Amino acid sequence: MFSKFTSILQHAVEALAPSLPLQEDFVYHWKGITHYYIETSDDKAPVTDTNIPSHLEQMLDILTQEEAERESGETGPCMEYLLHHKILETLYTLGKADCPPGMKQQVLTFYTKLLAHIRQPLLPHINVHRPVQKLIRLCGEVLAAPTENEEIQFLCIVCAKLKQDPYLVNFFLENKSKRPEVKSPAAAEGGKDSVLAPDTGQSQADHPGEPQAAAAAAAATSSPAANNNNTNNYNLVTSLLNLTKSPDGRIVVKACEGLMLLVSLPEPAAAKCLTENTELCELLTDRLVSFYKALPPSMDPLDIETVESVNWGLDVYNLKEDAAVFTGKRALISFLSWLDYCDQLIKEAQKSAAAVMAKAVRERFFVSVMEPQLMQTSEVGILTSTALLNRIIRQVTSEALLQEIVYFLLGEDKEAETLATVAQNPLRHRLIEHCDHLSDEISIMTLRLFEQLIQKPDQHILHSLVLRGLEERNYLENKPQEEREEREPLENGQPHDAVDLEEDPLFGDDLSPDSRLSGSDWLGSSPQHSPDHSKSDGKTEVHKIVNSFLCLVPDEAKSSYHVEGTGYDTYLRDAHRQFRDFCGVCQRWDWRGSPKPLEKCNLDMPFFEGHFLKVLFDRMGRILDQPYDVNLQVTAVLSKLSLLPHPHLHEYLLDPYISLAPGCRSLFSVIVRVVGDLMLRIHRIPDFTPKLLLVRKRLLGLEPEGVTVDHSTLLEGVIVLEEFCKELAAIAFVKYHAAASSSP
Repeated sequence: MFSKFTSILQHAVEALAPSLPLQEDFVYHWKGITHYYIETSDDKAPVTDTNIPSHLEQMLDILTQEEAERESGETGPCMEYLLHHKILETLYTLGKADCPPGMKQQVLTFYTKLLAHIRQPLLPHINVHRPVQKLIRLCGEVLAAPTENEEIQFLCIVCAKLKQDPYLVNFFLENKSKRPEVKSPAAAEGGKDSVLAPDTGQSQADHPGEPQAAAAAAAATSSPAANNNNTNNYNLVTSLLNLTKSPDGRIVVKACEGLMLLVSLPEPAAAKCLTENTELCELLTDRLVSFYKALPPSMDPLDIETVESVNWGLDVYNLKEDAAVFTGKRALISFLSWLDYCDQLIKEAQKSAAAVMAKAVRERFFVSVMEPQLMQTSEVGILTSTALLNRIIRQVTSEALLQEIVYFLLGEDKEAETLATVAQNPLRHRLIEHCDHLSDEISIMTLRLFEQLIQKPDQHILHSLVLRGLEERNYLENKPQEEREEREPLENGQPHDAVDLEEDPLFGDDLSPDSRLSGSDWLGSSPQHSPDHSKSDGKTEVHKIVNSFLCLVPDEAKSSYHVEGTGYDTYLRDAHRQFRDFCGVCQRWDWRGSPKPLEKCNLDMPFFEGHFLKVLFDRMGRILDQPYDVNLQVTAVLSKLSLLPHPHLHEYLLDPYISLAPGCRSLFSVIVRVVGDLMLRIHRIPDFTPKLLLVRKRLLGLEPEGVTVDHSTLLEGVIVLEEFCKELAAIAFVKYHAAASSSP
């Protein structure tokens, strides 16, 4: 009570007394703090009952006022006094002792405000960064400490200062190899402070660049922690990592924000220290694993797919509401939220640090935890883990993490597949086999997984799944040019003039300018005509190719012309949009501009389309006997592949006129075989056309569900086949039109 009265009286005296020069006033307040420790005998009274908070506040105000009155960058006498008399060092000692109780909180606040309010760079001063380093080590020592809020504010302002001037981070790295062991009280103190930091047994890299090297040398010389072999080299990261374990969610989010700032620093030495000498990678992966293991063993794939997207740190939730929606929703959101943080952290990180963190996530989470889940035999487990993997792939945006996920799933092989090497990568082999699983649910979910994958901006995905088997174009018939010219050009055994070439207004050049794609070499020269049907009239050629797909399904098996709004033209707009999106993704890849010249291709090498295309073609061949949902997913994946602007893939999937090598099949030849089978089966079904039309109307919701229609699986397969052929025709037209509009 008496001390509070004294404080009030002091303020009154200061208000009435004539103003002193700033330096005298500053020294007066500092002396007021030091005199407290000389004069007081009661060190158990809380600091709030003393004049210390008031003196510290006044000192900050004076320093701010002094800077405002001087030219930018000029150090005033008050700041000189603070630096020369090592005031921050003294305050650190008082804060560490927490004498009087609550002093640590006051010191943290003073440091935070000093760094935040003073514009001139303070951290390069040895009498600033050395006590700042020491104070950093005090943060996060005790979980749920009363000073946690002040600790995180202090750490975050240091991180913000380093973000402004990244080279300053070298003052906070300690290089053990450059400093001999010296026994001193300071060293002992440093060792005691960092007892929680385990020795990783790894040495710090040399700091490149003269200013950085000088800064690092100064840090090594000035830091007591450098003398202790059991110290962690990057205490700022260590303290933030400790605070991420706080029970207070707001503290955790702020600590994660601080880490986000630190990983983005461009200094290579800091990046190396971050990944090698701290437990950041362990934090990311261990927490990801624990969140994943907290998920229920079985979840509805639809729930996993449709749960709202949550950005890390923003997942406000209600346990009762979440439980009412579906069991495990809260656990799923927590997992996806932390995954989002890992993804964003790796995305923002310096390149070498990002690669190390992504590799750690691959090894400690995907390989250790997810691979056994994907390889299990339980159908429920396979379905849940595949749905989760699909959601993970959909959510990941960082290049480094995506690449590691792709290598985990597909391997790193770049050589062409052979039948002997199909099972070389067990996980890749198992996932592709799941596309043709006995369980339709597993097949659909795995096909969705691959559909998601091939839309990701990673070149290795498409190379591994489809392109490496088409590089030599050995799907083409290997015959001399003379023999090809002698025989009549055939299209799957039919003369070309058998195709209906009626004029179609859809093939006109009246498409809007907005739908035209920008020109590029690989687009302008792709697709190329095969030698069997090279024509000077590109418009006639596109007529033939489009009609080849439109005429594949015989008229008696078509039903779309009976229903309004289901014509071929409905696919053109979607094809334009999707093709433009794919071009944007693929434009930066080193795809060839035109097909590899046949004389440079090894056409004698046995052709194998690759495991993925083999399974897709096998599925496509059974389209008349598969459930409707499976057929939709198979055709969705094939249409995505057909949209890709790669000349070999275009030729193989969308050119009906190529002469296939013996024993080879293409997408067109697979569909031709299906149509042949359909023609045999149509005549065995009475009232085929009315039943087909009824099934189409039911699928469109134009007719209510009623009596079960016989052969419904076959009829639904015919409808999907017709629509898929129209979609392929639209894709072929859009790609030719884009090539024509981009050519000079």
